This record gives sequence, C-alpha cells and structure tokens, in this order.
Amino acid sequence: MRPQMAHGIQSGDPKADGAIIWTRSDRPARLWVEWATTASFANATRVRGPHMLEDTDFTGRVDLSHLPAGQEIFYRVVLQDLHNERVLSEAMNGHLRLPAVAGSTAVRDVRFTWSGDTAGQGWGINEAWGGMKIYEQMRKVGPDFFLHCGDTIYADGPMAAQVKLPDGSLWTNLVTEDVSKVAETLNEYRGRYRYNLMDANVRRMAADVPQIWQWDDHEVSNNWSDSKDVSGDPRYTEKNVPLLVARATKAFHEYAPLRRTADAESERVYRHLPQGPLLDMFVVDMRSYRGPNSANLQTVENEESAFMGRPQIAWLLDGLKRSKATWKVIAADMPIGLHVGDGKTAQGQDKWEAIANGDDGTPLGRELEIARLLREIKRAHIKNVVWLTADVHYTAAHYFDPSKAKFTDFAPFWEFVSGPLNAGGFGPNKTDATFGMQVMYQKAPAEANAPPSSGMQFFGQVDIDAKTKAMTVTLKDLAGASLYAKTLAPQHA
Repeated sequence: MRPQMAHGIQSGDPKADGAIIWTRSDRPARLWVEWATTASFANATRVRGPHMLEDTDFTGRVDLSHLPAGQEIFYRVVLQDLHNERVLSEAMNGHLRLPAVAGSTAVRDVRFTWSGDTAGQGWGINEAWGGMKIYEQMRKVGPDFFLHCGDTIYADGPMAAQVKLPDGSLWTNLVTEDVSKVAETLNEYRGRYRYNLMDANVRRMAADVPQIWQWDDHEVSNNWSDSKDVSGDPRYTEKNVPLLVARATKAFHEYAPLRRTADAESERVYRHLPQGPLLDMFVVDMRSYRGPNSANLQTVENEESAFMGRPQIAWLLDGLKRSKATWKVIAADMPIGLHVGDGKTAQGQDKWEAIANGDDGTPLGRELEIARLLREIKRAHIKNVVWLTADVHYTAAHYFDPSKAKFTDFAPFWEFVSGPLNAGGFGPNKTDATFGMQVMYQKAPAEANAPPSSGMQFFGQVDIDAKTKAMTVTLKDLAGASLYAKTLAPQHA
C-alpha cells in the first residue's frame, strides 16, 4: 500500500516570497513538494523535503522560498516510502495566496479571518451535525490567511462519545483513545492535533488557506503558568507540570504550520509576518514568558508581574517602530481588559489568568507591562495599531479610550475578540477600567458552556481596501452572518 496522508496538508506563515508546507505520513517517508503559479502545474518546481520519522510523529514541513511575491501558488505534496523508494503516495493538492512585497506599489485588497478555541469543553467532531463546520464558513469567504489566536487544541478536556443537551437530544462525538482523557504523554498531546485533523472541514480549509498559529493555555493544561499545580487533580497521573509543558511544546511545534526560528530559541512562537504594504502581523506569545498567575497587584515590573516579558516587548516595539505598513495588527492570545480568573491565592485573594486584575485603578501587576507598551507606542507616534484576540469564547468589539481611563498616557485603539471554534460558548466577562475599555458590541450565550449547536460560535473577518486603505472588521457567526462591523480610517503620521 502507498504511504497515506490521512491528516491532510497545511500551509502557514505566508510571506511575500515563501510559506510553510506541512503534512504527516503514516510511515517513514520523505516529503516532496511541487509548486507552480497555475493549477495545471506547468513549469512546476520540485523541492525535496525532510525525512519523516518517529521522532516527529511522522510530521514534516518544507519552507518554500524564492516564490513569486503576490502570486497564487498551487502546490502538491507527495510522500516517498522509505521502505521502498520506488513507492510514492498519491499527490495531495493545496493552494495559497502570497502577500505583496512590503513597499510594493502593486497593491490589492487584503482579507483575512481570525478566531480561536478549537474542540474545547468536550465538544468534538459531531459528524452527524456536519463536523467543525465553522471552518468551512471561514474558507468560503476566500481569506488570504487564517489567524488562529490560540487554544488550537484542548489537551485538558476529555471527550465522551455522547453528551446530553438541554433539550434532551444527544451530541455525538467522534472519540479516539487520545481524547478520552487529559493529555499527559507526548503521544496523547500529539493525538489531540491528529484528532482535529480528522475533521473534513478543518482539512479542507487547511489545504486552501494559509494559517498563522499562536498558542495559549489549553495546548498544555488550563491556565498554566509557573504557579500551575496538578497535584490535587486526580485526572493527572503525571504531576510534573514542566514535563507536561515540554511534551506539549514539542507536539505543538510538530503540528503547527509555523516557521521555526534559530536554535538560539527554537521554540519561539512570537514572530513578525509582513503581509504587504497594507498590513504587518505581529504575533505575540502571552504564555511562555509570564510570571506565575497571582493576585496580579505588583507595584513595579518584575519577574512576578511579567506577561510577555521584557525581551518580547522590546522586540514588539522595535518592529512597530520599523513598520512601514499602513496597519499593524497585534495578534494576541488573551484580551487586555477582560476579567479572566484563575481561582484564589493561598491568602484568599482572587488570582488572575490574563492582564486585568479586578482593580479599576492605576496599573498594577501585568497591567504595568501593557501600560509601558501603550505609552511607548504613543510616544513613538505609531499609528493604526489594532489588537485581535480570542480566548473568552464569545465575540466583542472594545474601544480603549484614554479620556475614560485611569492610565491615560496612550493613544486610543481598538481590540476585537472572536471565538470559539467548535468549543463551549461562555461570557460575557466583566470589564476592567484601568485602560478605559468601552464595550462597543458583544454577543455571548445565555448559558455557560453552550454547545456548538446553539450557534454561539464566532469568527472575525478583516478587509483592508487597497484604494482607501480603510480597515473593516466584521464579527461573524457560525452561519457566516455579519453581526457587527466597524470601518477604521487610517491615521497619518
């Protein structure tokens, strides 16, 4: 039998002259990729990829380079069986669209989608319902790329074969051994990614639309930080959280279609992805460098109050200052001004998972880092910065207004929230007044952990007009209906 690619193909981290191509084999194999600028594959270029062995769960990727900027790229992936090199898999075809070179005068409209939170709270692939069909809705709008803002899996969320719904009907999950319990072993973490790729909607979009991934907590375990303790959680036989983080990190980097960085920090997730003269994407990591989740009331910045950490903040500010693109999008895995709790401290204080700390006064704790970032953006006269995020399992539009804030030394900006993707619906969350956040729109379910069948699943769509350079952000639902739209005119320095 020929080698198989049961988990499909993905492309990711598009840039003007390159993109990642990913797949997984069912056996030891070598990856080959052919690409062309036409669907007929006339004058195709063939690229030899890596050997795919057990040490990467048979996953492999090629960083296609020297591609023609701004072009549609048609590619096909073939596996060569290492047991018999004359045996090749059937080709699997994919498609992607590259951005223009930064500073190019050949500008076209930009469209992308974003969301987060895939297959959480026990809501998995219900094939009778159509599977994770919100992925098909995103594919149908024809985006240049899809931004996944984290919780790409729910390693800590076991799935049952059936879940009884409030109306008495049953939600039926496709279940594998790896999703029937919390992930602890490396294979169980890998199994969560394999599971999501069993869904036909996910595979179809992944083959047609490049993705930009970041991560948050559920790739490892709920609300993990340096203070995470699973010693009292009977679901875990492995109580060593750093070891769980290590296994989860390896699985994420094996399955995410992201471009790897140098060995100086080979597991780095934060990165800058230029998307032509209209857009720069700054993908941040609010998980890997944070201090322990705490009461979040520190009065000075230190290791305990760190959220993104000083090196990442310095990198982000430098990139924003250098950017010549009209719009600078900060892709964040958590919102700025929403309360996201994490239980209580040993002293009985509220413990916090995100930035906000339940104190509406001047910045404290992790807010100090964000205040410094916002102040420096203002002082450097950086215009047209927009934040996109997910995490809270509902959709919202937030306007941060210094005239209504306790900390006022920043320029006003927008943050848009979307999600979940085939996970439980929650919210809305309480808001924090430190940065003057105004809720301009929100939609959330009436009950906690609403099933995907309730319709409370959301994604966002961003359109940048090549002529006016205006950015329109539209919040959409499971059916693809537009719920709210905001058009932002570009500001000039």
